[in-house]
Amino acid sequence: MIREPAVAGTFYSGDRESLKGQIEECFLHSLGPGKIPNPSSKREGKILGLISPHAGYVYSGPVAAWGFYEVIQDEIPDTVVILGPNHRGFGAPIALTSEEEWKTPLGKVSIDTSLANDLLKIASSVVQEDNQAHRREHSLEVQIPFLQYAYGKAFKILPICMSDQSGESSRELGEALAKIVKERNILIIASTDLTHYQPQRTVEREDKTIIEAILSLDYRNLGKLTSKYYFSMCGPGPVMSMLVATSLMGAKKVRLLKHATSGDITGDYSAVVGYASMVVEK
Repeated sequence: MIREPAVAGTFYSGDRESLKGQIEECFLHSLGPGKIPNPSSKREGKILGLISPHAGYVYSGPVAAWGFYEVIQDEIPDTVVILGPNHRGFGAPIALTSEEEWKTPLGKVSIDTSLANDLLKIASSVVQEDNQAHRREHSLEVQIPFLQYAYGKAFKILPICMSDQSGESSRELGEALAKIVKERNILIIASTDLTHYQPQRTVEREDKTIIEAILSLDYRNLGKLTSKYYFSMCGPGPVMSMLVATSLMGAKKVRLLKHATSGDITGDYSAVVGYASMVVEK
């Protein structure tokens, strides 16, 4: 079974050549890294996890490009686990896909069914197989073209969609992921945007607090923050799961690569969304 793209032509270009050009524009943008990455020849590098935004490329693509630039120059992962929030609320609370391939204008990418089966075996109380949760979700899909741009078909994916983003479930998922990726060359992407639709000053203040919690590398700090205060960050669960998994995989530090807002693109700072690109390293 093949999952057709849900947001090609809206969140990013629906045409192959136009999409490649759009990705290159994100790398070269004044808010991006300013250059095209040179793909690494190494299979494994020092990056274990990546936090990446998921708005339309015109808004968050240059910020996302910072993380992909670092990853592309550092390693060629065999499988990329992509954790993202469920914006539409359909399907299982934490859902794997049973489809064998996902399609974008840059081609098809295979699901790592072996890794998916291993996760279901040890975390069936948390994770379920449910394509409905993935059907129209954009947070996972928009990460894939950046990977295809660099790696072509030389990688697989394991997309996981989360409507249950509680601290307990996020921890259990992260611990399960850490168990099954041992001896495997894996990158874990946590897809999230930060503060939503607030004035620029509010977004900068709240995002700074969120980013500081993530930089601690302790998922509990982000969990305490989002449970105690109202933050409109849409993917705390994916980030917490990624932090748990990468910590158990030997992560030593988190680096902030870039923070910006939609207002930095549009020039309208009255109600903006915050974006950050961060890497977790050995």
